[in-house]
Amino acid sequence: MRFHSILWPLLLVLITSCKEKKVTTPEKIEQPLSFHERMMQEIEGIPKKATPSKDDMILVEGGSFLMGATSDQARADEYPVHQENVDSFYIDATEVTNAAFAKFVKSTGYKTLAERPIDPNHIAQLTGMSKEEIDTAPVGLVFNGNPNMWWISKKGADWKHPKGPESSIEGKENYPVVQVSWYDALAYCKWAGKRLPTEEEFEYTARNKGKRIKYFWGNDFEKATKNTNFHQGTFPTNNLLKDGFEGLAAVKSFAPNALGIYDIGGNVWEWTRNSYFEDAYQRKLNFEKPIYEEDNNIHQRKVIRGGSFLCNESYCSGYRVSARMSSSPDTGLEHTGFRCVRDIVH
Repeated sequence: MRFHSILWPLLLVLITSCKEKKVTTPEKIEQPLSFHERMMQEIEGIPKKATPSKDDMILVEGGSFLMGATSDQARADEYPVHQENVDSFYIDATEVTNAAFAKFVKSTGYKTLAERPIDPNHIAQLTGMSKEEIDTAPVGLVFNGNPNMWWISKKGADWKHPKGPESSIEGKENYPVVQVSWYDALAYCKWAGKRLPTEEEFEYTARNKGKRIKYFWGNDFEKATKNTNFHQGTFPTNNLLKDGFEGLAAVKSFAPNALGIYDIGGNVWEWTRNSYFEDAYQRKLNFEKPIYEEDNNIHQRKVIRGGSFLCNESYCSGYRVSARMSSSPDTGLEHTGFRCVRDIVH
């Protein structure tokens, strides 16, 4: 009894002291936003135009199709062939034009990445260079034609001056806008009340709702010059100009596909929502979901589709319906543009 009478007051002291002791945790340190997060935040703040419209858009009825390689020209990233299901959607009949992009810029004051100083922190993270080494003057990438270095950085190259400050889009209002990055394309989509197509939607459309064809016009390459803008002859030195164009063509210069959609192959590569993985199709068979805008990987690349005026049958044949390529989302090029889609709202 005496033992308990001594022990109990001691226990009370210990219990009381434990109750009164404050537990301190380290303060949460706010991490600075990444380049990707800052761009996505900026895009989210872009107001939609007053009257988003489905004018000049084509309804594509959804369905199931086999996605992937359709010819022996296919590369590894076009395999394995697998089934995809696509919901119905609206898609722009043409690539977004200079005139349409100019309206967006006038309405919002948006500046494309090629018009902005380069972010030295972003480039340093990407390349390992010191920030002090990086020239921050705005640049665009222009085709050089040299196999050792296809593209060169050119100050003053942007959507209004696709080949550099000496070039212009005056009189080319109906040409596809180029020198736009993936982020620039997303910004336009946000304003227009639309979005970028997934690569699944793009291929389904190019296949005329999933047909097992090689090109959007069918399987006969002899009909290519009548249907699409690409490089004929020996690439890159000898362009035979059988399609009538050395570089970009105005939208609707060629016949549309069976769905009424123009330039779904050739003319310019087009941005999609998807992050690029060479083994993307195998991942899908492993039940992994595609990665879209939320990808915050510093080294992420985005899928581009459709080929361009620089594609050649013996070099990349990017206008094949299953062809996939990728580009850094912060990069604009003189042969890369985009078109938009809209979901069906019931």
